Amino acid sequence: MSAPLLSITKVSKTFGAVVALEDVSLSVGAGEFFALLGPSGCGKTTLMRCIAGFESPDAGTIALNGVDLAGVPPYRRPVNMMFQSYALFPHLNVFENIAFGLRRKGEAKAAIDARVRELLEMTQLSEFGRRRIAELSGGQKQRVALARALAPRPKMLLLDEPLGALDRKLREETQFQLKEIQRQTQTSFVIVTHDQDEALALADRIAVMRAGRVEQVAGPMEIYDQPATRFVAGFVGETNFIEGRLERNGAAALITEFGRIPCGPSDLPNGARATLSVRPERIGVAREGEGIPGVVENFVFRGETTLLRVRVSEHVVLRAAAGHGARHAIGDPVRLSVPPDAGALLAEEP
Repeated sequence: MSAPLLSITKVSKTFGAVVALEDVSLSVGAGEFFALLGPSGCGKTTLMRCIAGFESPDAGTIALNGVDLAGVPPYRRPVNMMFQSYALFPHLNVFENIAFGLRRKGEAKAAIDARVRELLEMTQLSEFGRRRIAELSGGQKQRVALARALAPRPKMLLLDEPLGALDRKLREETQFQLKEIQRQTQTSFVIVTHDQDEALALADRIAVMRAGRVEQVAGPMEIYDQPATRFVAGFVGETNFIEGRLERNGAAALITEFGRIPCGPSDLPNGARATLSVRPERIGVAREGEGIPGVVENFVFRGETTLLRVRVSEHVVLRAAAGHGARHAIGDPVRLSVPPDAGALLAEEP
């Protein structure tokens, strides 16, 4: 396996009494789209600023291509950053905004013109080169900022909540554009976001962060289907937490207050307290037959699915996603089924 482009090893950072980063270690490969995902205050933006050189770690190392970046100022790092506010120059047109960094580096005019035209075409802005920034839409400004950040050919591009200012439809369209541009340039992208859907849609791998620490690093499918902790399971997508005692006599099962729930393989011992994380779409819904009996308490129509809240005991309500066309009303009796491989079994947290 080739060496990673970016290596972060045991990095810590405090601001007074506040611990922003605690013993963080992770790596990013060349040409990888990597996401730092977590709630506000988890340390993801601080980590990005340390990579960019705007903050210095109190402990640990950050290396790019095997070179320790300690003491290297931001303008000497082969890294560029695209800010959430875009920070475009209003007095310059689109072409000159993109060319700005290249002119600062003293590149030849012909090389600058060729590079800017290449990026205008890549970002679908070829007709907007002479437009003023005030004449652009939010999505167009976002693409100008992206083109400007890519112009100097950085080894790594850091994106701080780049789609936060866009409406939902435009944000979804821009996700496809970002992925295509990253594929074309083969530049390593590191995106900071608190939007789970955005991280799942864009990234090759995701680092889920909480309170300055990394909870799990994995691909989107593994993060979603095999969360390592209860926090990851609850933060990334919707889930049900079913608590009980593990029984390993024959097929493994979780013994709960409302019945026996089959489980997949686990390293937990027989009799251990555990939590099964099950996504709503993995729970089958039927009007009759076998399964966990329950009553529909509420529902939300979501187009392709209808999310049901089903009470299965005095203390437990499960969420299940019924398929398109299903008709349910409050008070309807239903039967819920949980396949053995439907969830991730997690050890009880202290």
